[in-house]
Amino acid sequence: MAPTTEELLKAQKLIDDIILEKNCGPIFVRLAWHDSGTFDKDVQGEWPAAGGANGSIRFAPEINHGANAGLINAVKLLEPVKEACPTVSYADIFQMSSARAIALAGGPAIDMKYGRLDTSAPEQCPPEGNLPDGNANPETQEFGGAGGTKPTVSKSAEGHLRAVFHRMGLSDEDIVALSGAHTLGRAYKDRSGEGAESTKFTTGPQTRADGTEANYKKGGSSWTTNFLQFDNSYFKIMSDESADPELLKLATDKIIFVDPDFKPFAEKFRDDQDAFFQSYAAAHKKLSELGSKFEPAEGIKL
Repeated sequence: MAPTTEELLKAQKLIDDIILEKNCGPIFVRLAWHDSGTFDKDVQGEWPAAGGANGSIRFAPEINHGANAGLINAVKLLEPVKEACPTVSYADIFQMSSARAIALAGGPAIDMKYGRLDTSAPEQCPPEGNLPDGNANPETQEFGGAGGTKPTVSKSAEGHLRAVFHRMGLSDEDIVALSGAHTLGRAYKDRSGEGAESTKFTTGPQTRADGTEANYKKGGSSWTTNFLQFDNSYFKIMSDESADPELLKLATDKIIFVDPDFKPFAEKFRDDQDAFFQSYAAAHKKLSELGSKFEPAEGIKL
């Protein structure tokens, strides 16, 4: 049964309340992206063979994939929304939570649509290995690997990013715009394997976009000084060689100001926040619909 507009609005209100109470928007962005980011445009077969935004991340083995460490906590936070709004799919709830996290952090409104169908069994989970690395494996000095639906292994950060995102059907501009979402959130050693135990930015006060001071769980490493606000500060920090060394800069972050095809977009987004917001909103929408099957087919707008 397709959800009603009223049921979707109810789910949105519940999600907003969770984000504002827990200040957990960044993990909701990561959850949604890791659900949709498994998509492979070249995989043939009936839905959901190609992966994508279909709610499969709630199942083991997918939730236990290395790249998804810690995301079970996000799934658990959203379970009450599913219980209260049973006609809204997990796939919709995950993608809605990501879009709402961006909006409540001061980012752009994203032209979302709903009505995604859910996968129904663990057997429909995609293989492990389709998601991007932040740094090269210290032993092999390579990014990615031979797993997933096709190899993403590369000696270079830019080669790896393109192998991952071009497989989804996304462009170089999309790659750079989506990288800008690192303006939100933190990396943790026990999840991504990156970052420090804590920094002065992840133990000190944080202010939300609405101006209120946020009560949050301390720790990890952030890319930006205000990691609960969505703006273009990520691009300013990545291009600043004198930026505070406690701020995180992964190889796949730094490459956007080095690679000749990424660099023009990175510079544009650094200098023009409106341009970043426009490109980001378009890329986020694309990502949120990868591999989705909608009922009704045209989707439901709020």
